[in-house]
Amino acid sequence: MKRIVINGANGYVASNLINELLLQDFKVIALARSNKKFSARERMEAALIHMNDDKDVDFTNLEVHDYSLFENDFALQKEELESIFAGKIDYFHFAASLKFDIKSKAEIFGTNLQGVTNSVDTFLKYTDTESRFFFVSTAYSCGKVKGKFEERLYENEEIDGFRNYYEQSKRYAENVIEKYIQDKNLNASILRLSQVVGNNITGVTKTDYGIFDFSKRVQNLALKYPNRSLRIKIDPDSTQNLIPIDTVVTYLMSAIKAKNVPAVLNMVAKNSIKNSALLESISKLLPIEIVPDIDLKRDDMNSLERIMAVGMSFTGAYVDTNIVFDTKRLDSIVKEDVKSVTPESISKMLEYFLNGMEDKKGNNLFQNAG
Repeated sequence: MKRIVINGANGYVASNLINELLLQDFKVIALARSNKKFSARERMEAALIHMNDDKDVDFTNLEVHDYSLFENDFALQKEELESIFAGKIDYFHFAASLKFDIKSKAEIFGTNLQGVTNSVDTFLKYTDTESRFFFVSTAYSCGKVKGKFEERLYENEEIDGFRNYYEQSKRYAENVIEKYIQDKNLNASILRLSQVVGNNITGVTKTDYGIFDFSKRVQNLALKYPNRSLRIKIDPDSTQNLIPIDTVVTYLMSAIKAKNVPAVLNMVAKNSIKNSALLESISKLLPIEIVPDIDLKRDDMNSLERIMAVGMSFTGAYVDTNIVFDTKRLDSIVKEDVKSVTPESISKMLEYFLNGMEDKKGNNLFQNAG
C-alpha cells in the first residue's frame, strides 16, 4: 500500500484525511509539532480520537514525527528523513496560517510562503522523481476575480485584489509551487479548498471556522440578550461555498488514487448556499432574530449590532460574495457521487456545533429557542 506523508497533520482537514487513510490500511506518516504539554504523537492521537467522538482508533499504521516547518531539514536527522521519504510517496502540505489581518502579515507570509518553500526543498532533497507533492491551498486565492475562477494559475496581485492577506499569501504560494514545477521539475498539484464545514450525512462538526465562528458569536449574544432582534450587514441573496468534510476527504482520496492528477483542482461544492438560508437556520436554533441588511451603516447600529460587527472582522469580507468556480478538472478524477450541502444539512451541522458550545457553557440554550 502507498505511503502518505502529511504535514500540519493534526489540523481539521488533515486529521480527517488521516482517519480515512488508516481505515483503508494506508501507511501514514504524520508530521506534527509538539508543545510544552504534549508530544507530537500525543497531539496527533488526540486529534484523531476527537474526530471519532472519543471512540477507539487503530494507530497501527500511523507513524508520527515531531518536525519544525521552518528549520532546515525540518530539524530532523538525515536518517530519519530518508526513512520518511523512502520510496514512492504522496506528500500533502497542509501547514498554514489562517490569520488574515495586517498585524499578522509577517506570520501569514512566513508560514504560507517560507514554510511552503522549505517544505518543497526538503521534499525534493529526499524523494525520488515518482513521488508527488500536493499543496493544499484555498479556493479564495481567487481574490476579487471577475467571472469564473478557473483551475489554472493566476498572476500575483497587490493586496487590493484580495479580501485579506490570507488570500494573497495563498495566491503567492501557488505561484511558488508553479516556479518549482518549471525550474526543478517538481511533480506537484495544487488543491484549492473552499470553506470546509461538518459532515454532510451525520452533521458532526468539529470546526469553529467561518460560519461556525459567526454562529458562536450570535449564540454568545443570544445567551446574554435573548429574544432580541439583531441587524447584520449581510446580503441575504449572496452565497457561501461550503464543502462538507466528508466530500473533501472523498476528493483528496480521489487524488491519491488517481494515476494522473491535474496541476490545479478547485475542490469546492458544486452548489453554494444563500446567506438567507444560513441566517434562517441560526435564527431557528437560537432565541434571537437575525435581520440581514446590506445597507446597514455603523452609525445606525445599536450597541449589540456594533459588538457583532466587530466580531465579523473576517467573515464580514464575504457577506456579498457570489463566486463561481470551474471544476472540470476535478470532475475528471472524482468517480464517486458526492452531494452538496443543503439548508437542511447545514442546519444539522449548526445544531451539532451550537449544542457543543452550549455543553461547554453549561446552559440549556435550545430550550429557549422559539
